[in-house]
Amino acid sequence: MAGVGGGNDFQWCFSQVKGAIDEDVAEADIISTVEFNYSGELLATGDKGGRVVIFQREQESKNRPHSRGEYNVYSTFQSHEPEFDYLKSLEIEEKINKIRWLPQQNAAHSLLSTNDKTIKLWKISQRDKRAEGYNLKDEDGRLRDPFRITSLRVPVLLPMDRMVEASPRRIFANAHTYHINSISVNSDHETYLSADDLRVNLWHLEITDRSFNIVDIKPANMEELTEVITAAECHPHQCNVFVYSSSKGTIRLCDMRAAALCDRQSKFFEEPEDPSSRSFFSEIISSISDVKFSHSGRYMMTRDYLSVKVWDLNMENRPVETYQVHEYLRSKLCSLYENDCIFDKFECCWNGADSAIMTGSYNNFFRMFDRNTRRDITLEASRENSKPRAILKARKVSTGGKRKKDEISVDSLDFNKKILHTAWHPKENVIAVAATNNLYIFQDKIN
Repeated sequence: MAGVGGGNDFQWCFSQVKGAIDEDVAEADIISTVEFNYSGELLATGDKGGRVVIFQREQESKNRPHSRGEYNVYSTFQSHEPEFDYLKSLEIEEKINKIRWLPQQNAAHSLLSTNDKTIKLWKISQRDKRAEGYNLKDEDGRLRDPFRITSLRVPVLLPMDRMVEASPRRIFANAHTYHINSISVNSDHETYLSADDLRVNLWHLEITDRSFNIVDIKPANMEELTEVITAAECHPHQCNVFVYSSSKGTIRLCDMRAAALCDRQSKFFEEPEDPSSRSFFSEIISSISDVKFSHSGRYMMTRDYLSVKVWDLNMENRPVETYQVHEYLRSKLCSLYENDCIFDKFECCWNGADSAIMTGSYNNFFRMFDRNTRRDITLEASRENSKPRAILKARKVSTGGKRKKDEISVDSLDFNKKILHTAWHPKENVIAVAATNNLYIFQDKIN
């Protein structure tokens, strides 16, 4: 696959944007997760209103054989509703925290979606034929009088307009005391894990009434609590291995073959802090907001507030690669703390070949890093640049002194516009970027 550096070897062009043009964004419309399925033909988004919208890629047209299809709405359904926990007097939001696709086994597709407390397994199927000519009922569905049936008919299948149905297959509830932050489907395709602030549970996809608690970091006295779990993921090939990250900037790799309760990790990844750069904000900005295994399973990537780090699973003492996402914000940490932006949880993702990584920033900027050439690029998701097939210009942020013509000052960045959720097509250079209530889709310019 191509790299992501600047120059002529790689250019991203605008493909399409999905969403409202309104400036006044309803809270319920804000996108809270984005996920491609295993083939990349479907793209799911969840929002704060509990809705899941699935986009399907159109087939390439014969008139333009080299143009790749756009993503159009395939199905929209309400996944979660707001609830109230009367025992704890807590309102449970309908917001979709995570969506994870299951590998396709038949004509239907399946996905897991979760809010803070409840995980649901959805089956998405389509019908484009209907049966006619029943013996026991009329065409409007009413049962016929058996004594009036004098002949036997063979029902026939007739074509109809395509209808997509989303039906809940299973509901996995009542297993998490704290807010669920991660779900991850295991490579055995039979189990998955879910993680909240203090526990990680292992589920079987066929069993809803029980799960196995495999990590529990809750102290006997909650006043002694020093860290929480921030993200967890299963290894892409070894069904017994998973990792979870913490608010202290550490990552623990666990092997379920070693013990039923994985409170003792097999490997412990942590980068020693430089004492000279320690500040009041050090602990907050070292908290890991996302952890992702590479497709190969050799590496994992973690995102903290200012950087992305790539770790080799065979080396625990330091990352093999560190990429600064927005180092120019280090001088702004005080104001970012006051407006709570310092607690934003940015996600990160790999491209299909593990040669490039992507993560978000502020001002609707998102960053891409080429692991081979060590080049990086800053791009912007905005409607101003969203002419069909328009090539995205690299953006630069000036940190002081004289500002060049095409640079933007760090003081004029909009911290309300943030790219928290991104996804990369598993096989092609197509990316999806969620900017508030809009979903931007970009592709590399190769034709």
